[in-house]
Parts: sequence; structure tokens; C-alpha cells
Amino acid sequence: MVSLADAHRGRRMHRPKRSRRLVGVLIAASLLVATLLGGAYLAAGVLVYDAVSHVDADCGGRWPDHTPASWAPPRWASEPAVAFDSSRYFVPGYEDVRIPGRDAGIELHAWWLPSSAGPGAPAVVVVHGLRDCARHPESLAPAGMLHRRGYSVLMIELRDHGGSSIEDGRHAGGTEEYRDVLAAVDWLIEQGATPGRVGVLGTSLGASTAIIAAGQDERIAAAWSDSAYVDMERKIAEELEARGYPVILAPAATLLALVISGDDLQAHTVLGEVAHLEGRRLAVIHGALDASTYVTHAYDLVDAARAAGVDVEAWIEPEAGHVQTMFRWPAEYEQRLDAFFGSALGRAGDRGRPTVPRSGPRDPRSGSVPARGSDAPGHRR
Repeated sequence: MVSLADAHRGRRMHRPKRSRRLVGVLIAASLLVATLLGGAYLAAGVLVYDAVSHVDADCGGRWPDHTPASWAPPRWASEPAVAFDSSRYFVPGYEDVRIPGRDAGIELHAWWLPSSAGPGAPAVVVVHGLRDCARHPESLAPAGMLHRRGYSVLMIELRDHGGSSIEDGRHAGGTEEYRDVLAAVDWLIEQGATPGRVGVLGTSLGASTAIIAAGQDERIAAAWSDSAYVDMERKIAEELEARGYPVILAPAATLLALVISGDDLQAHTVLGEVAHLEGRRLAVIHGALDASTYVTHAYDLVDAARAAGVDVEAWIEPEAGHVQTMFRWPAEYEQRLDAFFGSALGRAGDRGRPTVPRSGPRDPRSGSVPARGSDAPGHRR
């Protein structure tokens, strides 16, 4: 027969066991919820990464007949309010070339626009934007402007774009593609270009890629950046925010890029590479109305360049959107382009790389960066 004392002692012995079971159940439930949430977060990251990284190699089927010899501007630039005349920038004497990439299995398609001054002329590599190709007017316009001014121009198509090799049908935000720009510089040197008299010009993704390449190779004396973003994860976050999605998915997309494609989207950032341009030239062009890559990227790029002692000039155009300045003010764009590369690379017939004094601050239409804040045209808080 069990005494009351024994029964009471038994109840005290069983309470801790029940408590331990309850704690175990709570821990298991928490782990299950965390696993489900983590899985959902990563699954959403996969969707985001697929959306932002996908490349339609053939310019999305646009401009199939465009070549340096004959092309039309974007439809909006053909309207009477803009009336851009592309025929001024036609280059009949171009060549189709294939360039060996720096990575195994990569071969680049390019258009070569040699200067009439011969192999010793300063040369510029033109780099297109995301999901675009050399047929895009945003590449053809500055290429024609430069060629008119006596420069040799190499219009490359990055891997997974245009007629170049398809690696995996994704872009890496410039962190892999910059090696294609370096392969283009290798090719130019083989053709007789002089190290230190080679420049790069890029639009959008191409601008970011061009800066990364310049940061990696001192043979590139100057970089012209039109509408660049400075950080891929930040760009993804801004795209998500603009579409009403949570920005916390941006780090997941960056992580999944490494897992799915082996691409480290943060391996080379524009802000990190621009610090290596000390003693060389950088031009930053950006539209204050840019709704694709906010003008704050340009502000941050110029700030970082100046902090690193880079000779930087900027044109923040109050009335332009994404890569629109060249079409809205082509004469001024061409003049600035020639002045910038002429001072950085020298001109046809010059010997050696010129010595260039540092440029001072200028107003918005002549080169300065408007002050940050609500008074700066197009500034986003």
C-alpha cells in the first residue's frame, strides 16, 4: 500500500519529466518554423535571383539590322522633341572580329572601328548594358561620336550577350564580365594600341563593368561611366522596393547566386575598385531622373573617387533619365567625350600619354555634382 508521503514524492518526481517534454516540443516546433521560414526565404531568393540574373542573349530580339554603318535611335529619341539624328554617327568601315576570352570556353564577338590615323591612335572599348548588345543605340551612338573624333573603337559583347559565348545565360553584375573587358584590352594591345592610351566607356551594367576592369588593369588610362550602379546587392534591393517586394530578399538573391552559379556578386564592387584609379581619369554621367539606377549611385561613386584621390569629373543631368543624356544633348555629349578622352589618352598623332592637371568643380551642366539633399535635382531620400 502506497503512503501519502510516497504519492506526493512521486508527483514531484514526474513534474520535471513533463516540463522537459514540453520544452522539447517547443524547441522542435521552433526549429520546424525556422526551417519552414528559412526554406521560404531561400525559395523566394531563388525566384529573385532568376529574375535579375537572366540574360536574353540576342538583345531581346531588338535591332536585328543595326550595325555601326546604319542604325536608328530609340523610339523616344526619334520624336520631334528630341529628334536625334543617328546618321551623323554612322561608321561604314567597321569589321566583325572574334576575341579570345580570358576564361576557358569564352569567345567574344566585337565590332572593330579602326581610326584612319592608324594603329597608334588612342583606342576606347565600348561596353553595352544588361541584356543589350553592340547593336543597342546606347553603344552605337558614343562609338560613332568617338570614331568621328579620330579614336579607334572596339565595341565588345560581353559573355552571355549578343554573339559572344553563352556561359550559363546569367550575368554576374560585372564581377565576371570585367574579364571580358580585359580580354578586349589584350586584343587592342596586340593590334598595336599603346598601354596607357586605352580607355573604356560603358553604359549601365557596362559602366559598372568598365570601372571594375579599370580598377584591375593600369593599362586602362580613363573610364567613362554613364548610368552605373555601384553595388549589385543594393541595386537588387532597389529593384525589389520599386516593385513593392521586401528588400530583405536582396541578400538571399546574392547568396543564391553563389550557390546556383558560383558567382560572388560582391567579389568586385564599383566603390571598391574605383579606389584603384588614383592617378587616372574617371567621368561620371548620370540622369537625375533615372528611375532604373537612382542618381544616388552617381553621388556615391563621385564621393568615393574623390576620397581616393581619383581625377574625376561628373555630369549630373537634371532633365535626363537612364542613359538618355547622349540622345538629348548629343553635341555636348560628343564634345565632352572628346575633351575627356583627348586629355586622358592624347589624340591621333600624339606620342605617349598626356599629363593632365586635375579638374576643379563645375556646375551641373558643365561637370559638377549637385549637393546632396532635397535641392539636388532628382535626389531620392
